Parts: sequence; C-alpha cells; structure tokens
Amino acid sequence: MSTNYKTPAAAARGLGSAKSGTDHHIRQRVSAIALIFLVPWFLYAVIAATQSGFDGATAWLAQPWNAILMILTLGAAFYHMRLGMQVIIEDYIGKAGMKQGLLVLNTFVCVGLFAATALSVLKIWISAGA
Repeated sequence: MSTNYKTPAAAARGLGSAKSGTDHHIRQRVSAIALIFLVPWFLYAVIAATQSGFDGATAWLAQPWNAILMILTLGAAFYHMRLGMQVIIEDYIGKAGMKQGLLVLNTFVCVGLFAATALSVLKIWISAGA
C-alpha cells in the first residue's frame, strides 16, 4: 500500500513550462512590441542615411535622439535575437554539454555584437560634439 498522500497538483507544483517558460515568453513578446515601434524608425533612418551619403549619415546619427533611438533599436533587436536563438538551441540540441556551450556562445555573440554597434554609435555621437 502506498503512503504517498500528495495530490496530483501538489506533485506537479514547480514543474513544467510554467516554471520558467512564461517569463521567457513575456520577455520575448515585450522585446517584439518594442521592435514594432523601433523598426519602422530604423528603416526610415537607413533610407534617409543612404540618400545623404556618408557625411550626412554621420551628421544625422550625431544628433542625440537619433543616437539614443539607434542604441535602443540595437539593444532590443539583439536581445530578441538572443531569446529566439535560445529557444531554438533548447528545442533542437539534444546533448547537454553542446546545449550549454551553444547557449553561452549565443549570449556572448549577442552581447559582443551589441557592444560593438553601440560603441560605434557612441563614437559617432561623441566625436561630432567635439
């Protein structure tokens, strides 16, 4: 005779997708909502920059609001990319060591890309003020 008096709900509490998947889902949706507003602005910026040449593009990016919005766009895009790649890695990579290594590499690549692009924008913004 079994002496386990736990209800099925008590046995399942803390397990399953509701443990951390909900937080990940919300973060991905929030970054997507931010990108809904930032990507049209970014497309306008790219079109305007290509029409005015290199000097016009750097002058445009040297304006404070444009630099800030560019950094926000880059941050939201790389964060959203990191979350999406994390889901793909977790779903399709079976080996635990390979999965952990790719998750770490995913984070390093996304942070590195954001750092490089954000520093580029900041360099243009700061050098224009000097």
